[in-house]
Amino acid sequence: MLNDIEKNILSLPTPCYVIDEKALCDNLKILSSVEKQTGCHVLLAQKAFSAYHVYPTIAEYISGTTASGIFEAQLAYEEMGAKQIHVFSPAYKDEDFDRLLEICDHIVFNSFSQWKHFRDKALKHTDVEFGLRINPEYSEIETHIYDPCFAGSRLGITLENFQENELDGISGLHFHTMCEQGADTLERTLKVVEEKFSKFFSRIKWINFGGGHHITRPDYDIQKLVDCINYIKDKYDLEVYIEPGEAVALNAGYLISSVLDITRNGIDIAITDTSAACHMPDVLEMPYRPFIIGSDKAGVLPFTYRLGAPTCLAGDVIGDYSFDKPLSIGDKLIFTDMAIYSMVKNNTFNGMPLPDIYLLKADGKTELLKHFGYEDFKRRL
Repeated sequence: MLNDIEKNILSLPTPCYVIDEKALCDNLKILSSVEKQTGCHVLLAQKAFSAYHVYPTIAEYISGTTASGIFEAQLAYEEMGAKQIHVFSPAYKDEDFDRLLEICDHIVFNSFSQWKHFRDKALKHTDVEFGLRINPEYSEIETHIYDPCFAGSRLGITLENFQENELDGISGLHFHTMCEQGADTLERTLKVVEEKFSKFFSRIKWINFGGGHHITRPDYDIQKLVDCINYIKDKYDLEVYIEPGEAVALNAGYLISSVLDITRNGIDIAITDTSAACHMPDVLEMPYRPFIIGSDKAGVLPFTYRLGAPTCLAGDVIGDYSFDKPLSIGDKLIFTDMAIYSMVKNNTFNGMPLPDIYLLKADGKTELLKHFGYEDFKRRL
């Protein structure tokens, strides 16, 4: 039996993303409570979620944003209002750096060579603070592509390469070693960071714990996070920043898809108007299996289908799912947890249309935020 929200969004044309305003605000309330309990600053990592139409809502709850480069920084500057903007990149272009100095509050460098390259120009801007990303050479991430601490990583400065005599003008240190992990991982990571780098803490005023904190996941230990933040704040008299991306919009969005055809090749196959490669790339890249409302794993319910896209990529398969009744052409499927990474990483391979973006308001009404058509595809080329 569908609830009222599911009935409402199933009426939308497909494919489309739907941002759930109430779920988004529920997440933001949790993040805001962490700020209030600790005095830390929570920043939206735009690399996970940059649907700027809801930036004014996000700005009501947390301190600002973090960017991975000039375009995200500019987006935050234009859409987030008078909130903090932090930026980190493995390397900056000279022409981009000039603009970043004008719009950012914190700029974090990935190496001492980048700091030395930009230092003279940077120190003329007394309203901007500068930091260095450190690599504690410790992480608990199992998926190699997401592990910033694997051997030979380009991300962050290891203790062996840390140049203590070049810290003049640096006001903070930044580390990012987590991905979809809990406060217990942060607690263990902080011990390593403290062991290796705390001798430099007297030279700085802030530390950034980076992202990857799954704070709004139901089983997340928020009290342990609070304790970790307060421990560092109190022991070293440091201001603390955290920059979750997923936690802001975790479970706060859907992707609605329609069944276009049913075929069979050893297994029943449903072709949808949604592509894993184009509309939810992490399904293939991470990889992971998104949940569909009313479905289960293959073989659990009476009718199992392999869901695939209408692209030419043979591996563009979303996964195998079972349902309690047969699928038919025209049926609509609701994929959950589709606010994070899907919208920022999608593409138009094969000329696949980008899904429209809707906002499901707290009152149950839907609002079209963005429509994509042929011209959006053409202008990219």
